[in-house]
Amino acid sequence: MTHVRRCVAEFVGTAILLAAIVGSGIMAQRLSQGNTAIALLANSIATGGVLICLILALGPISGAHFNPAVSIADALRRGLSAIECVYYVVAQVIGGIVGVLMAHAMFGLPPVFFSQRVRTGPSQWFAEFVATFGLLLVIWGCVRFRSPFTAFAVAAYIVGAYWFTASTSFANPAVTIARSLSDTFAGIRPIDAPGFIVAQLLGAVAATALFSWLAPISVSQAHDALLPHDGEPRVA
Repeated sequence: MTHVRRCVAEFVGTAILLAAIVGSGIMAQRLSQGNTAIALLANSIATGGVLICLILALGPISGAHFNPAVSIADALRRGLSAIECVYYVVAQVIGGIVGVLMAHAMFGLPPVFFSQRVRTGPSQWFAEFVATFGLLLVIWGCVRFRSPFTAFAVAAYIVGAYWFTASTSFANPAVTIARSLSDTFAGIRPIDAPGFIVAQLLGAVAATALFSWLAPISVSQAHDALLPHDGEPRVA
């Protein structure tokens, strides 16, 4: 039952996160009168605000990953077992797709219409590597030093990364897959998604490897990414 609760928390959290990303993108595009900067600002602030709330609300249950890159990095540090990681990733991907369907339903759009928004090329892939590398660095630093502000640090980083990366910081394979199903402000062409996902996973692994050297993390600390959560005892 504990594993079921965790997976449901990951599913629900990722669904609401995607509803926030895509829904705020649709609203921003409709209200900004063609001003892309204002639309991106609204989209990033809404995403960051919702992310803080989701991490604080669901973190004590599942760790509030909502991101396959985070779960895989956690598994590499033995915070999750291989099978737990698979369950998390499946719940996150399905949750992300459901979140897009929710956003479309709220704004009266077709349930699924594949994005035509071009996001590809070396600069975009490198941007996703940097975005995900930085995200995992923030997470591992907060976990390692027991920061009480992890939720705020992660959300603030995402808001900032919307602006300093050329890709507007997807930094999440589940988000990338889900956003390919939405031809809206937040979309990405399905054909462009694999390049983003590869870059994201490489960034997550690189950040985890670097932090393992900079400030080694125990198994019990790795288990607490992002927040300490309900689970079975681990043996160090």
